[in-house]
Amino acid sequence: MSIPQINSGQILKQVDGLLIDLDGVLYVGDKPIEGAAETVSRLKAENFALRFVTNTTTRSLETLYQKLVAMQLPIEKNEIISATQAAVLYLRQLGGPTCFLVLSDDPKKDFAEFPQSDVSPDYIVIGDIGRQWNYELLNRIFNMVIRGAKMIALHKGKFWQTEDGLQMDIGAFVAGLEYVTGQTATVIGKPSRTFFETALIDMGVKPARAAMIGDDIDSDIGGAQAAGMKGILVKTGKYRQVLVKKSSVKPDVVVDSIAVI
Repeated sequence: MSIPQINSGQILKQVDGLLIDLDGVLYVGDKPIEGAAETVSRLKAENFALRFVTNTTTRSLETLYQKLVAMQLPIEKNEIISATQAAVLYLRQLGGPTCFLVLSDDPKKDFAEFPQSDVSPDYIVIGDIGRQWNYELLNRIFNMVIRGAKMIALHKGKFWQTEDGLQMDIGAFVAGLEYVTGQTATVIGKPSRTFFETALIDMGVKPARAAMIGDDIDSDIGGAQAAGMKGILVKTGKYRQVLVKKSSVKPDVVVDSIAVI
């Protein structure tokens, strides 16, 4: 991959708003990335419209917000757009269908308004459940789909960065379920174009005047560029040079971390 000939400062002169990934860009695990809080404060002082986007589905909106508060990141709750929130909006548009939630207990709180069934749901909402994945659950989902349920994947991530290193994400389970059922899941989070458009509408900025700051070359940068935005790739979180070289996506600019933007 050739090094872009522009820098982040030049990108900032071309945009009015920024979508900023959370995990891997502002923090890893429970540790904020050095300079993250200061950069967010400066961008706000310079009157950029900001939304903080994430595919994280292990926490409810309130719990995620409290995590940011604990790390002293200057972010308001209404500035966060998660895949979980986007899924709630999507289900509301469908008229409040019956759901089976493949989620940990905390994010299930965000779906409390929808009727639930563990036998014959209209939709199966699939998120992160960590070590709870097993053959019995996968086969249960398989049979629900065979009986007519549709799958909603909160994202289809391949892997993510933890304090213990890279870990496989739910994309492998979603892909396996798609293979055995013959059904393509509706993907809500990044890199879904709908997700980026939802965030831009909420922020009030047109795609051509916005940029995405992320650590995932395909999901963050590729998804944003496909939605008409610019993409700034940071070398923190899940960034790996070997993966960037293999990708067909070319970021508009690459920086060491959020601290230098």
